[in-house]
Amino acid sequence: MNSEATIAYFSMEIGFSNNIPTYSGGLGILAGDTLKSAADLKIPLVAVTLISKKGYFRQDIDKDGKQIEYPIDWDPSKFMTLLPKKIEIKIEGRNVHVQAWCYKVQSITGGEVEVFYLDTDVEENIKEDREITAHLYGGDDCYRLKQEVVLGIGGVRMLHTLGFHIKKYHMNEGHASLLTLELLLTHKRDVESVWDERWIWDIDTVKDLCVFTTHTPIEAGHDRFSHELVKRVLGEIVPFELLKRLGGEYQLNMTLLALNLSKYINGVAKKHGEVSKALFPGYEINAITNGVHSFTWTCESFKQLYNKYITGWANEPELFVRAETIPDEELWKAHLQAKNELINYIKKVSGVEIEQDVFTIGFARRFTSYKRADLIFSNLERLSKICEKGKFQIIFAGKSHPKDTPGKDIIKRIIDLAKTIDNKVKIIFLKDYNIEMALKLVSGVDVWLNTPLRPREASGTSGMKAAHNGVINFSILDGWWIEGHIEGITGWSIGPKPLESSLTSTNDTVDAEDLYNKLENIIIPMYYHDRSQWIKIMKNSIGKIAYYFNSHRMMRRYVTEAYLR
Repeated sequence: MNSEATIAYFSMEIGFSNNIPTYSGGLGILAGDTLKSAADLKIPLVAVTLISKKGYFRQDIDKDGKQIEYPIDWDPSKFMTLLPKKIEIKIEGRNVHVQAWCYKVQSITGGEVEVFYLDTDVEENIKEDREITAHLYGGDDCYRLKQEVVLGIGGVRMLHTLGFHIKKYHMNEGHASLLTLELLLTHKRDVESVWDERWIWDIDTVKDLCVFTTHTPIEAGHDRFSHELVKRVLGEIVPFELLKRLGGEYQLNMTLLALNLSKYINGVAKKHGEVSKALFPGYEINAITNGVHSFTWTCESFKQLYNKYITGWANEPELFVRAETIPDEELWKAHLQAKNELINYIKKVSGVEIEQDVFTIGFARRFTSYKRADLIFSNLERLSKICEKGKFQIIFAGKSHPKDTPGKDIIKRIIDLAKTIDNKVKIIFLKDYNIEMALKLVSGVDVWLNTPLRPREASGTSGMKAAHNGVINFSILDGWWIEGHIEGITGWSIGPKPLESSLTSTNDTVDAEDLYNKLENIIIPMYYHDRSQWIKIMKNSIGKIAYYFNSHRMMRRYVTEAYLR
């Protein structure tokens, strides 16, 4: 165990593979990519997360198109090592014992990152406490708060017990912000030598230790807990007046706690940094745009292509600027191989057959209202007319949170539409979206569609993955796409320019009309009648997007701007 690691990365979820289902979506996949790049670049870093022994959930769709959720039981011992040391934390006045599993992210460069999965399923605990780390984002507020106590306070104690010397604590979203309270306790000054109570708590030292990345401009995305619940679950770990001053007068706001106790704070795209400043005025909020792990999110046929024409691309993604050197026919051949992989996969998992020579649109992400997965179906009559310009098919995938009824309703609507307009547009919904499926989709479709309500998309990363495989983005100007988009060069925008800096209402009709116009008059005609121009934009997707929107560039910026401060 490398006790010299200097950066501790805390995330409620981390996604590495289908076999370790400790992720729900973008936040966890980003965390996984972050740690892979840290290993590749040999950054001295360790990570802390929860074991989530029953996963997020396995998604099924019943005959009526309704999402059904099932737990995922998996065995951590097949993938990681249980460590002998345990720590204790107080929850509801009880001593709760926490153990840790160690998973090693190993790079072919020789770098390694250790990830510690915290687990309360130990014999010493009562049944209720053994379940704390069972379900990712499950249960009520009380359950969530207990999880965040284990992650934040338990995580710091576990690293200390394992002998690590941490110089920076990086909180990936507010779920981990209770670690700041543990650091306040650790750096508490000698009371006897201090006459003013304010000097007991060394806030400045804790701030110097902490980095905070916020990922959502949506109010509901920031965890809040009543002070009554906090007292019951956590007790008075620090004086309550101090907690109110740092985390909110009327309730504990985990984002506010992290903001007040972090020296470096960032959003995950330039636009998101602006929106976060408007949401939290008075704080210095920087922006480091997200990226994806290039080797992980490049399909096999494109890996072979890059190995041939862009030597060293996997650890130096900036070399993607050389994409123009790839012969057109070889690029198209690699794309068709990826498309065939997707076609075969769809037939295997759903029994549905799709055609290779038909223009294919992909849409896969968390199903929640603001993502507007059904925007393309705003005007079915118009959609049918567009088909006359050229056939197309749409592939959907994604899960909706078990408590998100409107999100589930969108899934049902799309599945119902698939039955009613099949003679015009073939619609496929693939259930139980996961990492393996994601790679098939982002590499196998022709265009990647993204239609969120602006400015609610903090960053998004699926379009970056698509670009790594030459797939062209067609997206609302929000999140990362504002930075990656050059109209008609790297892809196409949907709707007006993003001028707002707060959560204003967006006109669905205007966005849908722009989507239809470009689909009908530019995208479909180009796909079927101007292959050379299409391939040129594919190359631009690689050379002007993948070269920059990768997690190697992202991690170098975290090191120089956040960790070394």
